Amino acid sequence: MKFKLIYPKWKKLAGQTEFHLPPHGPVVFAATIPEDWDVEFTDENVEPLVFDDSPDFVGVSMMLTSQVKRGWEIADTYRRRGIKVMFGGIATMLHAEETMRHADAVFLGEAEGRMEGVFEDFKNNRLKPCYDYMADPPPVSLVGPARRSILKEELYYYKGVQMVDLVHASRGCRFNCYPCCVSFLGGRKFRPRPYKKVIEEIAGIENNRLFIVDNSLAQNREWELGLFREMIPLKKKWCCHPIEDDDEVLDLAAQAGAWYVYQAIFDTSDYIRKRIRRYKDHGIAVEGTVLLGLDGQTENDIRRLVDFLLEVELDLAEFTVLTPFPHTRTFDDLQREGRILSYDWNDYTADKVVFRPDKMSPEKLQELYAYAWDTFYQDEPQPYKMFRLLQKVAVREKADGTYRGRRRDLIARRFGKKEAITGDLL
Repeated sequence: MKFKLIYPKWKKLAGQTEFHLPPHGPVVFAATIPEDWDVEFTDENVEPLVFDDSPDFVGVSMMLTSQVKRGWEIADTYRRRGIKVMFGGIATMLHAEETMRHADAVFLGEAEGRMEGVFEDFKNNRLKPCYDYMADPPPVSLVGPARRSILKEELYYYKGVQMVDLVHASRGCRFNCYPCCVSFLGGRKFRPRPYKKVIEEIAGIENNRLFIVDNSLAQNREWELGLFREMIPLKKKWCCHPIEDDDEVLDLAAQAGAWYVYQAIFDTSDYIRKRIRRYKDHGIAVEGTVLLGLDGQTENDIRRLVDFLLEVELDLAEFTVLTPFPHTRTFDDLQREGRILSYDWNDYTADKVVFRPDKMSPEKLQELYAYAWDTFYQDEPQPYKMFRLLQKVAVREKADGTYRGRRRDLIARRFGKKEAITGDLL
C-alpha cells in the first residue's frame, strides 16, 4: 500500500538567503512507518505537489505554525476525493484542535513504537480521530536512524553546494525559555539518545556537513563531553544550538568538528561579548539568533544591539520578531493582556509583528526589524557572509581529507557556465 507524506510550503524570513535544508521531522517519522508500506515524500518547498495521484493514505507533517493553513488546504483536497489524511509534527501538536477539523486522524507526540498500531487501525477501517501520546513519550532508546532515503538529495543544494543534513542526539529540554514551546512539546526532562545509536546514525550519513538540531547541547556537561569524544573520529563538520560555556567542552567540540553555533543574543552585556569571543577562540563561528520586541526593549535598545553585533564581528545574524506561538508563556501573557493583534497563522512567520509591543507601536517594531537586517548586512550581504563560512569549512575539510567539492553539473544546469567554471572555492 502507498503512503504519501507531505511537508507543506512555508515562507522564509524576509531578508534570508533563499535555500532549503532537508526537513527533519518527516524523515524521523518515516523511519517508524511499517515496512510493508511504500512511502513517497513531497517537500513542497523544493518541488510542486501533484494532487492527481491516488495514494491509499496521506500524511501531512507540519513543523511551523505558518505551515498549518496550507497543510489544511492539502488535506481538504485529498479528503474531498475520499482519501484519508493523518497529521503529525510540531505544528500539529500546537494546533491540534483546529487541525482535527481537517483530518481523519491527528497524531500527537513521538512516533517510535506507535505507528504499527496506527497503520493497523487504518487497514481495519478503525482509524481514531486523535492518537495522543504527548504525556507518554517512548523510550529514547527506540529512536533509530532517520529514513533519509525518502529525500531527493539533488533538491537540497545551494548554487551547487550541498547543504547540511539534519540529525538529533537528544529529546526534551530542561530549560523553559519565554518564547519557546519545547517544554510543552517534549517535556522539561532532558532525554539523550545512547551514544552508540547517535554515532552509528551520523557515521551512516554520506554528507560530511551536519546540523545537530537539538534544542541545546548545553544540557549536561558530562553528556556533551562524551558525545564530542565519540564524534571526533567521524571527521564531520557540524553546526548546532548552544554549547556549554566551558573550555574543555568547547575544545572537544572543536576537535569533533564544530563549525558554527546558533547562539541567542539578547543584550549587549559583557557576558554575551565574552561568550562570542570564547566560541571564536576555539575556531567556532557564531550565528546570532536575535529576537526583537521583548517587553522593556526600546527603539534605542534595538539600534544599540545591531551596533553591538557589528562590533563583536558576528559571522551571521538572524533577526526575528517576538511571536506568540500557541502553548508558550508569550502567548499566554499577550493573550491575557489583550495584546495579540492577529490570529491568522499565515502571519506567524516571525518576521511580522502580530502583537502590540509595550515600548513602541507595532509599525515601529516592524520598521526596526527591517532596519536590523539592512544595517547588519549593509557592508557585506548575507550570501557573502555565508560564502565565507563555507570557505572556512572547506579549508578544514581539505585538511582532513573529507572535502567533496561542488556539484558542477548542478551549478551549470541552474546558474549557467560562468558559475560552473569559477574556481573550486567551496
